[in-house]
Amino acid sequence: MSIGESIRDGWVKIKNSGEVMIGDWGFIMVIFLVAFASFGLGRLSAVEKARPAVSIGQAPEEAQPRGMAIGGLVVASRNGSVYHYPWCAGASQITAANQIWYKSEEAAREAGYSPAKNCKGLGDSN
Repeated sequence: MSIGESIRDGWVKIKNSGEVMIGDWGFIMVIFLVAFASFGLGRLSAVEKARPAVSIGQAPEEAQPRGMAIGGLVVASRNGSVYHYPWCAGASQITAANQIWYKSEEAAREAGYSPAKNCKGLGDSN
């Protein structure tokens, strides 16, 4: 037996065992999975190239810093019917000319204001 015949015999044995293990549908599935994986990897590399580079810079400064006001604990608007903590979103929308400051929630309630529903921590404890 020559080397060429032994290689040929080895190839035939590998091919026959592959056909037995995989079969016709298995071969089709292997081709499908390889194609699907190739497509996915191609899409993944395209997404990676499309992302902008990350850069670290200075954070933008707020137009008007909002801190605790000296005027009191809660603020209400002259035109409104609710009061807010100074750090709530509703308080930042009240112009300085329309702000009324109260030392406590009770004082704001006595003046006829009710707590803002979107301001976390304000409760209606009547």
